[in-house]
Amino acid sequence: MNTTILFTFCLIVLARIIDVTLDTIRTVAIVQGRRVFAAVLGFFEAVIYISAIAKVLLNMNHPVYALAYGIGFASGTFLGITIEQYLAFGDQLATLVTRKGVDVADALRTAGYRFIDVKGHATDSDLTLLYVEVPRRQAQKLIREARTADEWCFCIVNDVRVTQSAARRGVSADQTLSSSHAS
Repeated sequence: MNTTILFTFCLIVLARIIDVTLDTIRTVAIVQGRRVFAAVLGFFEAVIYISAIAKVLLNMNHPVYALAYGIGFASGTFLGITIEQYLAFGDQLATLVTRKGVDVADALRTAGYRFIDVKGHATDSDLTLLYVEVPRRQAQKLIREARTADEWCFCIVNDVRVTQSAARRGVSADQTLSSSHAS
């Protein structure tokens, strides 16, 4: 393999890593409703993609370029997911289901979380559901703190696409609930 082919091979791998990484992050941005951010990423992704695919298709006499394309795609997928998990954009709603509602609520309150608790009944005992909206970066910490109070605490975590968090606007949950019932 001569130097030009090796250099082109590396460029194709690098281009695909960059474009697929951007695509992965862009996809998450779309799901979260971050339109402008997704559009900017999409622009750069498309330019890089067109450059890489053109190089491969115009040089099919070097099948090693197709290999570079595949290696870059796989590596970009892995890197994109890794970066997206590190950045952890967005919010999540954690639903904590516990038989020790008072203990878990006290632990969360002490840790500074704001939450809504709902009492429920299962066939064999009473349950408490605690709903906590947290930045995605803090979801695992929340679950660890809840499980220190109740090791059997069951957690369901959902992404929140758009939020109108009363807590972030400085409004208490009681004020939000009473104002919604007033209308």
